[in-house]
Amino acid sequence: MGELSQLQGLGPKSEKMLNRAGVYSEQDLRTLGAVNTYLRVKEKSNPGLNLLYAIVGALEGKHWADIAREEKGRLLFELEGVEELEAVLDKYGDDIEK
Repeated sequence: MGELSQLQGLGPKSEKMLNRAGVYSEQDLRTLGAVNTYLRVKEKSNPGLNLLYAIVGALEGKHWADIAREEKGRLLFELEGVEELEAVLDKYGDDIEK
């Protein structure tokens, strides 16, 4: 087992998905943030939302179920916002005025 599966809420299966997405350490998780890490994993695998909650829980030292209960709305809103922004950037790219 590597570093990630030592964090609360992340087991070997989660670690494999994270590693496939280029995430190998707690510092990688912190640098990318939970939502961006989840989206990166989603490009390589088909994770459920529980992985997002587990990533947040690992970073905050909480159980994923507590995260799902306490922060689900905020996380889903943030996830949707990032996905919408990526869609706009994919569609319009350099045509957007800076």
